[in-house]
Amino acid sequence: MASVQPSVLTQLLHDILKSRVYDVARETPLDPATHLSQRLWNEVLFKREDMQPVFSFKLRGAYNRIAHLSEREWARGIITASAGNHSQGVAFSARKLGLRATIVMPQTTPHIKVNAVRAMGAEVVLAGDSYDQAKLHCDALVAETGQTFVHPFDDPLVIAGQGTIGAEILQHSQDRLSAVFVPVGGGGLIAGIAGYLKVLRPDIRIVGVEPYEADAMFQSMAAGRRVRLDHVGIFADGVAVREVGEVTFPIVQQTVDEIVRVSNDEICAAIKDVFDDTRAVMEPAGALAVAGLKTWVQREGVRDQTLVAVLSGANMNFDRLRFVAERAELGEAREALLAVTIPERPGAFREFCATIGRRVVTEFNYRLSGRDRAHIFVGVATESRQDGRALAALLGERGYETADLTDNEMAKLHVRHMVGGHAPDVRHERLCRFEFPERPGALMGFLDKLGGRWNISLFHYRNHGADFGRVLAGFEVEDRDLPAFHAFLEALGYPYTAEHENPAYSLFLE
Repeated sequence: MASVQPSVLTQLLHDILKSRVYDVARETPLDPATHLSQRLWNEVLFKREDMQPVFSFKLRGAYNRIAHLSEREWARGIITASAGNHSQGVAFSARKLGLRATIVMPQTTPHIKVNAVRAMGAEVVLAGDSYDQAKLHCDALVAETGQTFVHPFDDPLVIAGQGTIGAEILQHSQDRLSAVFVPVGGGGLIAGIAGYLKVLRPDIRIVGVEPYEADAMFQSMAAGRRVRLDHVGIFADGVAVREVGEVTFPIVQQTVDEIVRVSNDEICAAIKDVFDDTRAVMEPAGALAVAGLKTWVQREGVRDQTLVAVLSGANMNFDRLRFVAERAELGEAREALLAVTIPERPGAFREFCATIGRRVVTEFNYRLSGRDRAHIFVGVATESRQDGRALAALLGERGYETADLTDNEMAKLHVRHMVGGHAPDVRHERLCRFEFPERPGALMGFLDKLGGRWNISLFHYRNHGADFGRVLAGFEVEDRDLPAFHAFLEALGYPYTAEHENPAYSLFLE
């Protein structure tokens, strides 16, 4: 951690203490997470920012910034670009102050957030498929209309507004606090919280949490400079930022002890953990800190400490719950997904079940694919990740060829829903997994781009209730056409992963 620059943090502390957030925001509780505390052998407290009027902490920073604008800036109207909860914070603040507001949002923004912004009287402009594209359109509108831009995170007064959360955490926890876990996107929230706490209580450990697929702060901290990501996953859309802030990054460098990264499955498990203790449903970014807290506790082996996780928001699209429920058990390591080869003869399946013993089978997929051997896709309830690995090892010792697919993204997204045996007539198949922005007409647009140059031999799409569509597609491409095929994939403009060497493919689909 870099040495603290007193002047920067002193000014931030001054701005936090003079913030005007309580004109609109409420002081949220620090609630005990009873069940999670018992499981982790630590006192876990949830900072309940999901209980704000817009169900997110973003109201604090947005209002503090807007309230400090001049009357001339107010008269021009305010504008922002946001794929997440900042848009609601700006809209709510504008309504409170009687100002005209325009919110530019990506077309992939969850409907619950779009509808909430419109209900507050703001004008919504949908543009682009990502925050970056929406921001470009917003910049053009600012140049055209002269409206005042309110940044989602990279502004000293926005950071100060979020920093009031740190003041409340310290007030409510007093001397028993060991560590605070904070979700990280552009860095505004963690810069504000850490900037406050490290001045007054430098002994408190500040841990940022990011998804593996949106880890701009982790990479920037490692490099010692701001790193711009080529691509970000948007499952946790509230932290889906390609580059952290120019203002926030130096503060984070000075005050944050480390950044922990977690998987989407671990985020889903954390959503369930929060629900079990509060009966509240977090959005993915809202439960991010809990996922990081669990990962950190497991890694460090700490006990009997007081740990705070900031629940940053609860604007969850209902359709996403299907995906969350499906992946939560995997994220909690309570389910293992295995590909097992068994003999194709009467009684073989019964023998396999006897080997598993009294474990609960959560899923079983099978189709005859030959007369000698059968490949089965099986889900089994487990106590831990180590328990799942031990089961796979046991099956191997008993003579079953076994592949652990628990961490195989293609298997979890597609193969488990489409196991149907091999296709003997397919030749020269090349398998690719794609992502594309999920909006009306997006699948048809994707198919139009695929065109008809190569025969599609396999296709699987399933709406997961997320902001992006996922497709698994097979193409019949002869070796001599591979250079042209690779050029075709690059020209499509969609993120893709070649999967024809994936073991789930060779076992069940090739």
